[in-house]
Amino acid sequence: MSTDDPTAALAAVQAKIAHAAALADRKPDSVTLIAVSKTKPAEAIEPLLIAGQRAFGENRVQEAHAKWPALRDAYPGVALHLVGQLQSNKAEDAVALFDVIHSVDRPSLVTALGRAMDKHDRRPDCFLQVDIGDEPQKGGCPIADLPALLAEARAAALPVIGLMAVPPLETEAAPYFALLAKIARDHGLDALSMGMSGDYETAVMLGATHVRVGTALFGSRS
Repeated sequence: MSTDDPTAALAAVQAKIAHAAALADRKPDSVTLIAVSKTKPAEAIEPLLIAGQRAFGENRVQEAHAKWPALRDAYPGVALHLVGQLQSNKAEDAVALFDVIHSVDRPSLVTALGRAMDKHDRRPDCFLQVDIGDEPQKGGCPIADLPALLAEARAAALPVIGLMAVPPLETEAAPYFALLAKIARDHGLDALSMGMSGDYETAVMLGATHVRVGTALFGSRS
């Protein structure tokens, strides 16, 4: 599918999600498609907004702050997801701007987000990011440390709805998705943020509730 036509690309991705959901005996509306619009200007995003897409993902707080307030004014109902790593000193800005934060991965960030949420009286949903492939260079909490991080997040009144992970590149993603789903079940968490442009159909079949799709909708990034 050429992404020269964003509306057609959106329809194609939605159809693949629906097909994968059907194979797993799930309803298509049990999966939230997050259109990852990082590095993309407003004019590239607007066709998807016009087509009815309302969940969007950004990697950087400052970039999102520059382009989304005006878009949200023009297109009500947008849910903005922070899918990139978050520095603790940006926690307050993130809480003010985003509706969902996918990359909570360490105690210092839990503390910063808890303070920011108390200050702004605003509590975006949160995913705890798990280092599912044991790759220290990536963000994410080591699997062994997850119970303690989850306890700290709950003590800080963060609304933790699920887990997020990025499997290692150039490996079969399915075992990592299955492992994340098991860990989430073990901790009583329902939501799973997993799957990107190359593997979102597999993720849906293995229980993803949120898929983060950029390239398949917007084309490759420079």
